[in-house]
Amino acid sequence: MANSRKSSLTDLAGRIEAALPSGSSILLGLSGGVDSVVLLHLLHGFAPRYSWKLAALHVHHGISQYADDWAKFCADSCARLEIPFCVRKIDIAPLRAQGVEAAARQLRYAAFAEHPCDYVVLAHHRDDQVETLLLQLLRGAGVKGAGAMPEISADSTKHKIVRPLLHYTREEVVEYARAHELQWIEDESNADEGYPRNFLRHRLLPLLSEKFPAYRTTLSRSAEHFAEAGELLDDLAGMDGAHAISGGTLSVAALQGLSVARAKNLLRYFLHQMKAPMPQAVRLDEMLHQLLAARGDADVRIDFGGWQIRRFRKRAYALRMQAEFDPDFVLRWQGEPQLGWPAMDTAVNFLQSTGQGVNLAKLERSPVTLKLRRGGETLRPGSKSATRRLKNLFQEHGIPPWQRDRLPLLYCGEDLVCVPGIAIAAEYLCKEGEAGMSVEMDR
Repeated sequence: MANSRKSSLTDLAGRIEAALPSGSSILLGLSGGVDSVVLLHLLHGFAPRYSWKLAALHVHHGISQYADDWAKFCADSCARLEIPFCVRKIDIAPLRAQGVEAAARQLRYAAFAEHPCDYVVLAHHRDDQVETLLLQLLRGAGVKGAGAMPEISADSTKHKIVRPLLHYTREEVVEYARAHELQWIEDESNADEGYPRNFLRHRLLPLLSEKFPAYRTTLSRSAEHFAEAGELLDDLAGMDGAHAISGGTLSVAALQGLSVARAKNLLRYFLHQMKAPMPQAVRLDEMLHQLLAARGDADVRIDFGGWQIRRFRKRAYALRMQAEFDPDFVLRWQGEPQLGWPAMDTAVNFLQSTGQGVNLAKLERSPVTLKLRRGGETLRPGSKSATRRLKNLFQEHGIPPWQRDRLPLLYCGEDLVCVPGIAIAAEYLCKEGEAGMSVEMDR
């Protein structure tokens, strides 16, 4: 719907109606800047017509000395309109290595994702789109990165993100605000040309406008073309990965059977499916090379952005990097339905059953604990089975080496009772009609 004529925000009703169905619960990202203040005014005006449940969220970054004042401004603005409002404070310090803007953006979207709603509505406009496209290109982004921001995008299974102002310029937004005598706040950092986006906004784009006055329209159209191309690449990766991606892993053999370009496309698709950050092109090339070229028994591990790619039995794994753990850690079980297991950043569930799992009566003989593997443990997994070393059981069940020392082992006194999901010691197996308990890990 992009075109060169000057449009008015008052003709936004059709676009809003198409994007936000009647009766929807809507969360507006309210910064207090002119863009989000205008969108607040618009949504508040439309809400009765469409029976929306409208609320607003302000993300308090704590970067500016005026951050508290901005939060109060947003709270007061919503109070006057009787719109439910909340503030979410975030700390960008742990992610500052990514850059202030990138860290703030990541945590801001995470804050939106925490709130149950049908739609999150953001106030990005066409100038934001152009700036994002140019920044992505200057960073060497691929087709998907250059696709910039879609008007409607799925953020999670909980809600979609809608940007109804994406086809309107910053000038049109400001004109609307002045025509309706709206008040807003100015972020002093917007004048700091040390930020790449501000440099483009204040130095490059005014110069570009002199020679190419329609650059907003044409570059936005280019972003849409990139987005379409990105969708086609995803479709191709979906076909290539239909049988290659399974159980959160990727077949190395499938990568080997593709051209380099298609293999990289499938690897990027797999990382996105696992919600991993996208590595730089050089890092992605290294991943693909090591996955395909390393000898069969090599311990392949490539770290990137708090994640790692690993290979085991001809399959690639994308994993969050886990913190160090105390090998002497012991957890006492006293009948709780669930216990946290920090070594794997997960939980162990204890589910009562009858005629299956671990015999509950036998667990009353001694204290029941969860421990970590120390080496040399053995277990007889059935009455007709021989005693086996855990090392062999792990190999038979395809447990990756990096998980083996982190798995919880259930003990009754000094007896190894079970390894959740792998085996139960024969002498502790529950028989028909007996009260039992299944021990399972969250995944």
